[in-house]
Amino acid sequence: MPNPLAKLINPWYPATAIGFKKGLASMVQLERGRGGMSSLRRAATVALPATLIQPSFNEPNILNPAELTAALRDLAASAGLLQQRRWSVALPEGASRSLILTLESQPVSNAELEEVLTWKMERGFGSSLEELSISRERLPADPQGRDRYLVVATRTAVLDEYEGAMHSLGWRAGLILPRHMGEGQWLTINGAKGDGLLLSSSEKGLTAVVFRDKQPLIIRTIDCEPHECEDELYRLLLFYRDRRGGEAEQAGQMLSRVLVLGEMLGKDRACKIVNETLGANLCALGAADVGLQLATRELSFDAIAAPAGLATLAWQ
Repeated sequence: MPNPLAKLINPWYPATAIGFKKGLASMVQLERGRGGMSSLRRAATVALPATLIQPSFNEPNILNPAELTAALRDLAASAGLLQQRRWSVALPEGASRSLILTLESQPVSNAELEEVLTWKMERGFGSSLEELSISRERLPADPQGRDRYLVVATRTAVLDEYEGAMHSLGWRAGLILPRHMGEGQWLTINGAKGDGLLLSSSEKGLTAVVFRDKQPLIIRTIDCEPHECEDELYRLLLFYRDRRGGEAEQAGQMLSRVLVLGEMLGKDRACKIVNETLGANLCALGAADVGLQLATRELSFDAIAAPAGLATLAWQ
């Protein structure tokens, strides 16, 4: 199956990427190894002041652009990537939104299709489309034959903030996607069979994505307190089991792997909930399980998974 992001991004992908989240920036350069493995050629992370990046879809994100630019310069120097000019970028959760739109009926014309999608996007994003930078990709139809679209949106003003900090260093961001899209790449490579579940938590809540045949099947971003993450995961799994599990069983695509990232949802506890709800016997994947060789244990896979996932697009 083709990569679902193929038409959302440029036809040339750098093997270098930057990841942002509140309190942290990370930078990686990958190289392709043997047997489908990837390895870190260069990588570094830097702690940021907690107030420097405030991830938001509707509000400004970067408190002090000059301070962020300086932090990126120091980070690149630490990683040995100061002369690199082309990057992919993983935005922090909350700065972008992703939706899967399903059409209840087949539009009779392209004009009607655009009208229906515009209406659904405005409702889903809660904003005028004129204020947004939007990418969309048609997905395979659902089992009922209804057309589906993956849509990713970021407020143009928010994009300008991140791009401006990079332009100050002479850098160009050719690919900018939400953090969960970068992390989810690790569930779509190396020919893995069955459905894959990404659980990515942040201080604002939980993002869950189910992948089937390299395509996102379900995307849920839930604002919740850390102690509510487990309940939200349980509700998502019930939806998957009751609404999508039958399809998966018929297609031989039952959930076969779980990737848990972030500090708000424990890996062991998350897998226990998955196994109890779905009758599975799964363990949380680590870097080596998804095809990434870490040069040192001092680097956290959680910190670099998003930019490293985008960097793998250099050879997909």
